[in-house]
Amino acid sequence: MKSKGLYQDFFLHLDILVLSLIMLGMAFFVVASGISWLAVLCFLLGLVAFMFSEYFTHRFLFHLKVPKNPLFLKFLKRLHYDHHKFPDDLKLLFLPIWYSIPSLFVLSALFYFITGSILISLPFAGGLVCMLLVYEWKHYVAHRPIKPNSRFGKWLKKTHTLHHYKNENYWYGVSNPFVDALFGTLKDEKRVEMSQTARDLEKRA
Repeated sequence: MKSKGLYQDFFLHLDILVLSLIMLGMAFFVVASGISWLAVLCFLLGLVAFMFSEYFTHRFLFHLKVPKNPLFLKFLKRLHYDHHKFPDDLKLLFLPIWYSIPSLFVLSALFYFITGSILISLPFAGGLVCMLLVYEWKHYVAHRPIKPNSRFGKWLKKTHTLHHYKNENYWYGVSNPFVDALFGTLKDEKRVEMSQTARDLEKRA
């Protein structure tokens, strides 16, 4: 596939278009209300909050042992199990908006509950959406024939490949490795054993 088609697959994907429109709407409202240092700080907090949410969701929800409830199993299969079976399937590559938007709304609502201010909650929500778009792009690059230009980008793509093909119990960070480093799941690949269930999470004991 030509590089033009690869970029179209990402930027014209419905979920990415919806998230981008939400991001633009939030940005317009924040700019119209007047940008302050507090708004910038809350935006940065949103970025960091998503990094932690991404890690904990990936590790403790997406990698849950197979549930007995068939509806919950179907939910996890769509969100992640099937992605490990078919890691390059474009239909399984993006988080569905029926999952991502409610998840971001819950985090934003919690922030609003704590601060009581919509004017600083919107920049926080904007940070969440921005980092989700970064996540989706990094994830897309990791699974498509796109060569990152930077050493960091190449390394990040490699660690996600290791998560899929060597051991699913490490390298949970997709957009960044920092939370992995904090919680001990950023490992030297030479010290990690090959997992027999990395390609099929439903076979884990």
